[in-house]
Amino acid sequence: MAETQRPNHPPSVAEAWAVTAGRAAETTFFFDFDGVLSPVTDDPDASQPVAAIPGVLERLAESVHRVAIVSARPVSFLRSRFASLERVDLYGLYGLEVWHEGAVVTEPAALPWIPAMSELAERAKAELPPQILVEFKRLSVALHYRTAPQLATEVERWGHEQAEKQGLKIQGGRMVIELKPPVDQDKGMVITEGVRNARCAWYFGDDMSDIKAFDALRAREAVDPGFFGVAVAVANPETGAEVSTAADLTLESPDVVAEFLTEGLKSF
Repeated sequence: MAETQRPNHPPSVAEAWAVTAGRAAETTFFFDFDGVLSPVTDDPDASQPVAAIPGVLERLAESVHRVAIVSARPVSFLRSRFASLERVDLYGLYGLEVWHEGAVVTEPAALPWIPAMSELAERAKAELPPQILVEFKRLSVALHYRTAPQLATEVERWGHEQAEKQGLKIQGGRMVIELKPPVDQDKGMVITEGVRNARCAWYFGDDMSDIKAFDALRAREAVDPGFFGVAVAVANPETGAEVSTAADLTLESPDVVAEFLTEGLKSF
């Protein structure tokens, strides 16, 4: 756990797992996808969860009340990577889409923005340098400059200009900026709602958008001293320092996440 302990936090990882096991029926685990369950890749479509992850998530879902993946990816992408999981909920596009009990629910306020997002993606492909990977996600557009970091300033300037013209939101990330509809939805809001009736929750994240999820755990602890929340960062060379500073503990990679969960499940 972090060196500076909050009053209701046990001083070691082993004790944190023990507390969690004691509250298993009222515990939820939340995970980001990219950089947490899967290594980050130059081509977003090539990302796959590390081999051990699907199995360990399924075992975790059998042990606690709920397991959910909260990602910037669309639900359709997450389902393609976790087709074998029966007990894991999927939140796509920062919570604008939700897969729960065999059905997808889309935030109604975001649906009218689909044509504008499609048009924006085509404009980005035409106006930005060809090295920029434009990812159209139906309800958002991500502009990846991982393979051309020298173009970061140009991409960010273009993105902010488009956001201002069309009234869009911008989400920064690891070598990417994403333009989203002006709908009030983010990972922090997903976690705030998701822990409303929980006594314990863990969130694993690696990027700037995940800090809002960490903050949601802190906020719940502030109003309910009996609630136990654990914020876990996964190290990376781009945003790792800021995310780790906001977390209780840091793991080195998605492979280590799988090992950490496997070891933790021995507590149940």
